Amino acid sequence: MNKPKMATEKGVPSNSRVLMLLGQLERMNGEAMMRDVETARQVTAKIFHLIQTQEKSGKEVMSKGSSGMEVILASLEVSSLINWRFQLRFNCIWCYCCFLSSGRGRRVGVFVSKGGTGILFQILITTSKELPPSEELMLQLHSLLAKVGPKDRKFGVKARLSGALNATVNLTKQNLQNTKLLLPCLQVLRVYSTNSVNAISLGKNGVVELMFKIVVPFTVDCHNEPTNARRAVDAGHVHVLLALYQDWHHNDTRHRHMLIRKGLLVCLRNITNIKLGRKAFIDADGMRILYYSSTECLPVRTLDPLVNTSSLIMRKCFPKNRLPLPTIKSAFHYQLPHVPAVGPVAQLYSQPLGVDDVVDESDDNEETDADTENDTDNEEDEKDQHTDIETDLNKLHPKKNPGRPFEELKVYERFFLELSEDFQVSNLCPSTRPIIVPTAQALSPKHVPITSCQEDCNPTKAERAPPSPSVPTPAPPASLTPLELDTIHLTKDQDRKEEARIPSPDTHTTLSSLTSNWGSDCGSEGTEDEGGEGAVLEVPDTALLLPLHDPDLYVEMVKGTHSVPQYAEVAYPDYFGHIAPTFREPLQERVYGVQRSKIFQDIERLIHPNDIVDKVVYDLDIPSCPVIEDNGESLKFNSQFESGNLRKAVQMRKYEYDLVLNSDINSNHYHQWFYFEVSGMRVGTTYRFNIINSEKSNSQFNYGMQVLMYSVQEAISGRPRWVRTGTDICYYKNHFARSSIAAGGQKGKSYYTMTFSTSFSHKDDVCYFAYHYPYTYSTLKMHLSKLEALRTPQIYLRRDVLCETLGGNSCPLLTITAMPESNSNDHICQFRNRPLIFLSARVHPGETNASWVMKGTLEFLMGTSPLAASLREAYIFKIVPMLNPDGVVNGNHRCSLSGEDLNRQWQNPNPELHPTIYHTKSLLQYLAHIQRAPLVFCDYHGHSRKKNVFMYGCSVKETVWQSNISATSSDLHEDLGYRALPKILSQIAPAFSMASCSFVVERSKESTARVVVWREIGVQRSYTMESTLCGCDQGKYKGLQIGTRELEEMGAQFCVALLRLKRLTGIRNHQHLLDLESDIIGTQSKVVSPTTYVVEEDEPSFLEEIDYSAESNDEDAEPEIEHGIEVQENANHLDRLSDCETNHKD
Repeated sequence: MNKPKMATEKGVPSNSRVLMLLGQLERMNGEAMMRDVETARQVTAKIFHLIQTQEKSGKEVMSKGSSGMEVILASLEVSSLINWRFQLRFNCIWCYCCFLSSGRGRRVGVFVSKGGTGILFQILITTSKELPPSEELMLQLHSLLAKVGPKDRKFGVKARLSGALNATVNLTKQNLQNTKLLLPCLQVLRVYSTNSVNAISLGKNGVVELMFKIVVPFTVDCHNEPTNARRAVDAGHVHVLLALYQDWHHNDTRHRHMLIRKGLLVCLRNITNIKLGRKAFIDADGMRILYYSSTECLPVRTLDPLVNTSSLIMRKCFPKNRLPLPTIKSAFHYQLPHVPAVGPVAQLYSQPLGVDDVVDESDDNEETDADTENDTDNEEDEKDQHTDIETDLNKLHPKKNPGRPFEELKVYERFFLELSEDFQVSNLCPSTRPIIVPTAQALSPKHVPITSCQEDCNPTKAERAPPSPSVPTPAPPASLTPLELDTIHLTKDQDRKEEARIPSPDTHTTLSSLTSNWGSDCGSEGTEDEGGEGAVLEVPDTALLLPLHDPDLYVEMVKGTHSVPQYAEVAYPDYFGHIAPTFREPLQERVYGVQRSKIFQDIERLIHPNDIVDKVVYDLDIPSCPVIEDNGESLKFNSQFESGNLRKAVQMRKYEYDLVLNSDINSNHYHQWFYFEVSGMRVGTTYRFNIINSEKSNSQFNYGMQVLMYSVQEAISGRPRWVRTGTDICYYKNHFARSSIAAGGQKGKSYYTMTFSTSFSHKDDVCYFAYHYPYTYSTLKMHLSKLEALRTPQIYLRRDVLCETLGGNSCPLLTITAMPESNSNDHICQFRNRPLIFLSARVHPGETNASWVMKGTLEFLMGTSPLAASLREAYIFKIVPMLNPDGVVNGNHRCSLSGEDLNRQWQNPNPELHPTIYHTKSLLQYLAHIQRAPLVFCDYHGHSRKKNVFMYGCSVKETVWQSNISATSSDLHEDLGYRALPKILSQIAPAFSMASCSFVVERSKESTARVVVWREIGVQRSYTMESTLCGCDQGKYKGLQIGTRELEEMGAQFCVALLRLKRLTGIRNHQHLLDLESDIIGTQSKVVSPTTYVVEEDEPSFLEEIDYSAESNDEDAEPEIEHGIEVQENANHLDRLSDCETNHKD
């Protein structure tokens, strides 16, 4: 070691006695100390005495400018070479024990950085060779090593290479009865064994057997390796550990030895990481022992570590079961025109029968089993995003690549009539002539074009496809008559108020018998059984509050919607409509211990099987009769309507139900979206619902999100609305799993439970539950028809059919702009040369919030405000409001009927399997060919893992910054305009968070719309706009769950932001444009900022062993953004949206 030079900190007296002694010791280091060991011993003894008796002396030695630590460390190193004197070593070690005990982790870190660990190991080896080794020195040495070890990342490697590992093991074997020395040795062994190589070596050297000789008072974490766990099982130690834990639990009544009890549980936790360990645990009645002991610990908050570890062990050992389904493939089958050669759909079609069976053959550590998802949320990446960043500069630079010959793309010219319309006096309104639309079949080798017209959206009842003879439409029982299409007859009275007569409860019918007899001129009197009196309930006219909703029109739209199950029912929420509540809906606070209590209730099923009802009450796998009759003691379920998703309901206890969601068609997973009906409930009774086949490893249900409920009784009373509901909500891993084949190669992949409890306020009610605010395909068609009726002569609106989907539903394409002021050449030229904005939404069916944002955008664009008029005059909007109609109709969460995520098909879409993506991309390719690429492309999405609304964009510079790849200045040359739109949104939209935005290009997203449009079409401002499914943690809506009012407001504010962007890009001086954008963006755009790229989720990762309390979501909130003058300017033109701001104002 280099001889240190003594230094003193400014302010420390130079005549300090301890510093004088350190200076004397410094001068003796090296050969002088070897010659005069006695003097060195005396000096170190005095230093030790001063440090021990005077607190200020220790501070002087460890002060910032002092080199006292290095001096003593040098003396310690010299002492390790002197075999015939130990007192010098003892004094030095004692000094360090005092230093490191009184200080914080920084002192230990400094000690490690100075090479202290290696010197301690050297002394340990030297001392262990002495006969006999000094017990007092070994005691202090191991105590010091136990403090240093956790701070030294290479502690285990150093111990093994230096021989200290074996020295400690031998010392432990020689002192089994010496508890004073044994404890620090075990503490050091525990640190040693955190290194996997060391753990294996310790197991081979008999340390497992050694531990069980002393396991009563002490334990050590040496069973973490599978080989050691097998040794413990083979030796019968599982039963011994359980007996010891039970004994300590019964006798440690004052909880003074919790660490011993926790150590025993840690041993059991590590042993049960392997299959043999779990079987031995079950055979030894471990579930019952830990369940009862944990139940007794629940009232004592300080025993939570024991309860949590016990809970983890029990959940791990709970026998893995398959879902109570004949197959995890969808209950609905749709035969594809052709099956892809590779990919998940090809694997699904090639799977043999029985692959759903769970075979627990894995000896892997289940705690470290990655919970990776096959379906990451749009732009969210669940792996390390730094490894996913694109590093190929050739791929990063956008290169316009239309991909198809212009001759093929010319057919899409008919969708851009506004670019060639001459607007003569006779046709200043858009043409209504039929348009020949290229469909998937038309551009396939068959070349069969079809003609579209407005009647496509309103087919007559006779045009509906007949039900499949192999799957007859079931007739519901009399007590649960839904709103059926074939039984609806239209009639309205003079006041436009609908009436429905609901039979009395004496007739054994419920509110679900509600039907409306429409068609005559007089009011409906309903149907009344002879045995009882009917109560007339008035359905309110909501036309003023819901200008785009018409129940009559909705029913007509449903008749033209094609579903795989041939739905013939209409859900009441979709029929009545939804009026956003005026009250706040705050994020729900997490009740402490709620997850743990729910897990214990699940474990009770195994402990007390006789208490379980296990009665199937709803099953889509019985197509002839999915609603199973009973004696009225069970709830009734239904999901046989558009966008519905509930496959099976099983009554487990009197008021508890397990619910199984249906997977996406032609898939065996993607379980997240749910939408179902419940009736037959008892008023005031609390029911628990468990959705048991969720797949994601975490959910916003753990962080304040609630489910949505719609009460028909409330709707009839004049409050037709979805409201957030549910208590005791949590999300956790359960004991259901699927085979590795079904899970795509992941062994024993577990499902997750989303559980919530709720009660009902009305007798004979019919209630609906949904993951998020439903927005069906028929609702979209109804809204578009109503928007067309609102068109004024100043608005250019054209509604085309882009293509037909696999399921036979049309994909609408909208064109919205302002009519030219006149048919003069100048005005027509200005009309044709307006920049294009291309918007799309709902490529993922379960992200219904994207449709509500799109609704806000469409309503604003069709509005009469001056801002809306200016926006129409500034741009031509091409909008595909629903890219995946089939998935929406059939209740899918992520896929289309092809069983594939359409937002991963943009690179090479198939015209037959992915027609909406194929033709949407073709529209963009056509625009690129004619040099009219959109100014902005934005795809609306929803996000299930994060809060707020935010954007993902594409930037070469920010991607390079995050990946640290070498690049020249020319490679990084980039216009900063891609940041302008999200920055504007952060200033005017209260739900938008700039801090959550990312502009990094990832490899896994190279086939998404955002990246393909940026890279191939050359659109610099290509975005994905993500809206939370939960709520906000910043701004005006901080602490509130998001609703349709806020989502529609976001869509309107997006339009306002585009108008401000127009002012920015309308400046002719390009340099001035860059300066303006730089002013808006600020200096953060030129500096790498952690807020510009989201590396982690905005919530902590979900650790199974932690029971999250209400305080586990204490995140630092961002300051509220001031919106400035622009918001005041916009407020006058957003009258309908301003109510939202008032109601939610903090």
